[in-house]
Amino acid sequence: MPQAGQQPAMLCCIPGVAFFPALLVSWSSAAFITSYVIAVLEGHVEPLVPYISDTGTKPPESGIFGFMINISALLGVITMCIRYLLIEKQNESSHFIRSSCNVFALCIGLMGCTGMGIVATFQELSVPSVHDIGALVAFGSGVVYITLQSIISYKSCPQWNTYLMCHIRMAISVISCIAFIPMIVFASKISVTKIDWTPDEKDYTYHVVSATCEWTVAFGFIFFFLTFIRDFQRVSLRISTEIREDSW
Repeated sequence: MPQAGQQPAMLCCIPGVAFFPALLVSWSSAAFITSYVIAVLEGHVEPLVPYISDTGTKPPESGIFGFMINISALLGVITMCIRYLLIEKQNESSHFIRSSCNVFALCIGLMGCTGMGIVATFQELSVPSVHDIGALVAFGSGVVYITLQSIISYKSCPQWNTYLMCHIRMAISVISCIAFIPMIVFASKISVTKIDWTPDEKDYTYHVVSATCEWTVAFGFIFFFLTFIRDFQRVSLRISTEIREDSW
């Protein structure tokens, strides 16, 4: 309520911000599937587990992939910031973690979103070194972020989370972490950068194993953010705008 002598505030309420993780999950899934389908139909990649980036390297799918992944990165930033604010608010009464831990988790998550932007902007065959760095940052920061969020969820039990939800989040985190290691190891063994693989080629097995792990980690992120929807249904954001009459 505005106090006496103050200009009334104009408020914009956003009830149930579960819209953001729901949109992040559906949009990101659509980005991966759409670019994959187009790339396969155009004959640019083989249907059997190409790298995610392989499905967004050549036009027309490259434009769709870049646009949609950049939007996913933005939605990821919004979702992570809301998650940060939610934990801060819960922590005011429960004091289950240090505020610095929450800030650290947010920074790691934002690094992952930055890596996504780099992957979407710098194509795999055009600037491979920059693209690979972006992918490493995106996936590496991502697995750290969801692991930290799983730990935070356990810390907030049973007041703010059920143990079942914590177990689900931790299971997704463990699977993603396990898949991340062979993804990097086998990718480092591949001696050539290409997108059109055939089974009789050298390093094909490394490619298949690494790409399978990459898809596992990527959809691990998607399923993890899916678990945020229930928490976000209880959250409302309020934006206050106040116009002051300055004297000249």
